Amino acid sequence: QVQLVESGGGLVQPGGSLRLSCAASGRFFSYNTMAWFRQAPGKQRELVAWISARGSTNYTASVMGRFTISRDNAKNTMYLQMNSLNAGDTAVYYCNTPSIAWDWGQGTQVTVSS
Repeated sequence: QVQLVESGGGLVQPGGSLRLSCAASGRFFSYNTMAWFRQAPGKQRELVAWISARGSTNYTASVMGRFTISRDNAKNTMYLQMNSLNAGDTAVYYCNTPSIAWDWGQGTQVTVSS
């Protein structure tokens, strides 16, 4: 079983930036497509971005052009650079495979507010 630990969240003003990290234990990380999800208060968890084992990326429309997903397989770590943040990005952010193959981590809270 792979354990996932998200970090890097915080309080940021509209228009600001944050960089999230997802650290994965175990040896399966580098073989898998990985994804970032987010869950806003009162809403279902949604898929935000995903990256293949070789680095091909995809984004949901609401974050395209503002967020950049990347990974470092040598470090078993995935990142999400978030720019031009707005209130709609406020959520708890989680990482997993797109098929949700592993248990969820604790997530990292991102709050965009002035």
